[in-house]
Amino acid sequence: MAAGRANRQGDGSNRLERRKQRTRGALIRAAQGFIAEGKTNVAVLEITQTADVGMGSFYNHFSSKEELFAAAVNDVLDAHGALLDRLTESLDDPAEIFACSFRLTGRLFRRRPQESRVLLAHGLPLLTCDRGLAPRVRRDITAAANAGRFRVDDPTRAVAVAAGALLGLGQLLVDEPERDDALAADRVTEDVLRMFGMAAAEASEICRRPLPDLDGGEIS
Repeated sequence: MAAGRANRQGDGSNRLERRKQRTRGALIRAAQGFIAEGKTNVAVLEITQTADVGMGSFYNHFSSKEELFAAAVNDVLDAHGALLDRLTESLDDPAEIFACSFRLTGRLFRRRPQESRVLLAHGLPLLTCDRGLAPRVRRDITAAANAGRFRVDDPTRAVAVAAGALLGLGQLLVDEPERDDALAADRVTEDVLRMFGMAAAEASEICRRPLPDLDGGEIS
């Protein structure tokens, strides 16, 4: 009897937790949509209506709209960083890891437009962020420099250069929807690799290598 009650209580607790996570997720997705559209002055009521949750539910998860928007940005950063880690985990060369991450991110500007617009909307502050792309770029540039693959004497400056090129690429692909995103991403990656001291022929060869896909295949 006691075990049965404990199991029922456990099931109820799990259902409540899942419901709370669904509500939080709905609020975060709604906030990401507003950020992507450049509408950060919306009222909390409009956010909850878009998320299809009650006003009271909002304050069960966030103390303010600003806290929600910060969580929405962090969610994009964490998801993007985890994706890059997974897709590059089989690579050993830090220069190739950097190039692969850059090329993939360039393609994701079109394939995941809402998340990409969130990144573009918060571009410059993300240069010093400890989540998402920036710490991974710094890690890979430093590792490539230590391995003699890049000629970089200031990793922080190199991160700024790479991030500026990436954000510029993203904005270009938004402004010119007819432009080939894969080709543009690969050419910009080549440019950055050469800026970091890699020979043009090797930079071109690295940027022609097959890329991993979310499903374990390859994308062009």
